[in-house]
Amino acid sequence: MTHPLFALSGATSLPLHLVADGDAPAFAANRPALHRGVLTAAGFTGALGQLVVLPGPDGLPVAAAFGLGTPAARARGRFHLARAADALPEGNWRLEGLDPAMAEEAALGWLLSGYRFDRYKTAKPARARLVPPPGIDPARLTAIAEGEALTRDLVNTPASDMGPEELEAAATALARDFGATITAIRGDDLLAQNFPMIHAVGRASPRAPRLLDLRWGTQGPRLTLVGKGVCFDTGGLNIKTGNFMSLMKKDMGGAATVLGLARMIMALNLPLRLRVLIPAVENVISGNALRPKDILTSRKGLTVEVNDTDAEGRLVLADALALADAERPDLLISMATLTGAARTALGPDLAPFYCDDDRLALSLSQSGTAVADPLWRLPFWAPYESVIEPDIADLDNAPGFGFAGSITAALFLRRFVTETPAYVHFDIYAWQPTAAPARPKGGVGQGARAILAALPRVLK
Repeated sequence: MTHPLFALSGATSLPLHLVADGDAPAFAANRPALHRGVLTAAGFTGALGQLVVLPGPDGLPVAAAFGLGTPAARARGRFHLARAADALPEGNWRLEGLDPAMAEEAALGWLLSGYRFDRYKTAKPARARLVPPPGIDPARLTAIAEGEALTRDLVNTPASDMGPEELEAAATALARDFGATITAIRGDDLLAQNFPMIHAVGRASPRAPRLLDLRWGTQGPRLTLVGKGVCFDTGGLNIKTGNFMSLMKKDMGGAATVLGLARMIMALNLPLRLRVLIPAVENVISGNALRPKDILTSRKGLTVEVNDTDAEGRLVLADALALADAERPDLLISMATLTGAARTALGPDLAPFYCDDDRLALSLSQSGTAVADPLWRLPFWAPYESVIEPDIADLDNAPGFGFAGSITAALFLRRFVTETPAYVHFDIYAWQPTAAPARPKGGVGQGARAILAALPRVLK
């Protein structure tokens, strides 16, 4: 499948000249007089993000120039060429003067820039298309962009149209597209099949909680992805205030991200056995809602004191992780919009992850840098284990420590992974608060491309 923003190789196209800061005079000197005048009038210097469309004698575009800036300027962001993709007129464009080392990021940024959440829009504007530059794999980048688009669509969809049932439908459609199998355990069947914490969090909603279990592939190492699927989070009886509740449609961002990653893996037909587990719930308030100080017995047998019903994500993940751990996959990854502490520490752009395996952690970090999907490793800090151990149960879902909230949440989850040799937890944000190149405001994937790039090295 070719992405609609890729033109066919060899298609008639216009040149988009990439000009570094300081090279504008030399570039202009080799252009026709008309273009020199346009460039001068526009004040084109090659500064990062400058774009000038160059006309022919009839006024129609025949070329364009885009400022690459300096290396220092480019280091302060990523996907800079997406600015050109957003602004160029419709048509086919080819890149001139592209450093081969920048080709993949440039092409992927172009594709990602084309994303629009248009489910509720009637107008769908035409876009500029890119002739794939030499040295890239268009099919691979298409698979990545389509996986990211799935993640963004799921996160952006309001909870009125994306509850547990709709999330199941999206996962089922994905499974059907790639010949995967999927099962779901719903409602009170969760109790019968020993998923008590998923049931406890979701039981107050009229939209039944469920555990989704997707499997694909019959050969190769086992990879299991677990994604938090809290389709809306009021905070439960520890209710959030309005400003903190307004974005809670994105609290299923972990589920959306693992489904997007699963789509990439299946589209690329990677040689592995994939399992995706998603506890899909809505955390709302009714007469049978989970209460503060309730004690739950998890699937793993560990008891958990609920000190805050707004720390529900780790509860549903814990039951799903216990199920995943029993199979002992070669690599187990959980992804969740879990804590505000992670955002306080690293902001919205940088995703923290936790891993006890130094080789695996290094591979993930290096891959994130290579594919412009930045990650930062934080520690499973053992001295804080006592913080999550209350007086009357094995674990506390929301200790009143006041510090290191992302770390203590990660330590909580690790208690449910005791058999699997390699476990990684991502505490993501899944939201772009302001528009940036290749990332419009709204839902966004974090960590998926880094994981995808690392898999050939970490799963052998």
